Amino acid sequence: MNDNAPVTVLGLGAMGTALAGAFLDAGHPVTVWNRTAGRAADLVARGATEAATAAEAVSASPLVVVCLLNDDTVREVLDGAVGSLAGRTVVNLTNGTPRQAREAADRAAGHGVGYVDGGIMAVPPMIGTPGSLVLYSGSPEGFHAHERTLGALGRAMYLGEDAGLAALYDIALLSAMYGMFGGFFHALALTGSEKVPATEFAPLVAPWLTAMMAAFPGMAEAVDSGDHSAAASNLAMQATAYVNLLDASTDQGVSTELVEPMRALLDQGVAAGLGAGDVSSLVDLLRTAPAGTAGA
Repeated sequence: MNDNAPVTVLGLGAMGTALAGAFLDAGHPVTVWNRTAGRAADLVARGATEAATAAEAVSASPLVVVCLLNDDTVREVLDGAVGSLAGRTVVNLTNGTPRQAREAADRAAGHGVGYVDGGIMAVPPMIGTPGSLVLYSGSPEGFHAHERTLGALGRAMYLGEDAGLAALYDIALLSAMYGMFGGFFHALALTGSEKVPATEFAPLVAPWLTAMMAAFPGMAEAVDSGDHSAAASNLAMQATAYVNLLDASTDQGVSTELVEPMRALLDQGVAAGLGAGDVSSLVDLLRTAPAGTAGA
């Protein structure tokens, strides 16, 4: 694909605006459209072309990048422009689920549209910088035809032809992030109960979590192999010690709602006879359906 290939961006929220700006910075002719008027002025001043309708915007470029509120909005907008989409590649960077991505890919295929789903692992100010990672899955032809153009947004990682994979990775990474946030918030509530300033305690957290993350590769290998016998600190011991976290929280007047689920999972693991092994064995207890059947 030409280094200066035209791009259309549908949706000019904070992220959509950042995407369009990154394409402009990389020298691409950019056409933009937003459901609510008045969002494009700064981009137009930088050289973008504002389209009056989504269909007009789609017609301007072989690559259509979509970043809207949710899946319902994406469906509404693309359905309204379906007459202009044939032969083009749609890259949908709207946050969604694997099921929604697969359904969108099926609809697109029925209209002769190449569909690529994506997950943006960055916040708007990071777009176009080396720290930005965007995950892609779906049409291999569509992705590879526009891979160089998409590189303007940050590092592009293609996960495979299954359109649902990018959303799956995206949601999984976000689940890890929110779990970390939850633990951090609980920690600040605990120390704050004794008037310890959050800014005084926070510098201890990152090094501690970084040290604990060193165990992740070994845990991942155990999950893949099913062998959880290598345990520096076994599950039963951790289940026993975890009670102190709950009791201390109660004593300090801190809600245990963020940390109770882990206690239930640890106790479930012990009851299932997993106590002598590593806590990585808990992953299997979280699966409510056989692996690989969710997208079948």
